[in-house]
Amino acid sequence: MNSRVLSTERLVLRKMTLADVGALMEISSDPEAMKYYPSTKNEQQASEWVEWTLRKYDTYGTGLWIVEDKETGEFLGQCGIVPQEVNGVIEMEIGYLFARRVWRNGYATEAALACKKYGFEQLGLKKLISFVDVNNTPSAKVAERVGMTVEKKIHKWGKDVFVYAVTL
Repeated sequence: MNSRVLSTERLVLRKMTLADVGALMEISSDPEAMKYYPSTKNEQQASEWVEWTLRKYDTYGTGLWIVEDKETGEFLGQCGIVPQEVNGVIEMEIGYLFARRVWRNGYATEAALACKKYGFEQLGLKKLISFVDVNNTPSAKVAERVGMTVEKKIHKWGKDVFVYAVTL
């Protein structure tokens, strides 16, 4: 089974499997990479994260995908389209989280742009959002580079987050 969902000039985005838990731990256990998340994750929690993602694939046909270097297959991070609840409504979010060792290489923007195109062209979505912690300037810049603007500020996960949005 080919798990590749999409590719870009430098990246391959493929479906996540339980075999990815070890690679995901590079991000999940890093306090700096997880700064804007509730906490770091241990292996059990990372495994539950993958299982949650696999359920999203089954229910919605989409979710977060593993991002790898197209030439080397090296794990870089995760990016994809995830259903999220916003004020009682399910919206589709472009989510992205990359290993700190590859930050500032444009991978998040490249992957998020590919997800935006996929969401509009393959999934037929009319709107995509991204949740960005009000203090997470690098993530906000990624959202802006893919054409999103702040739609509103909400309280989610015990903190204030901006809801960035782009429509077709």
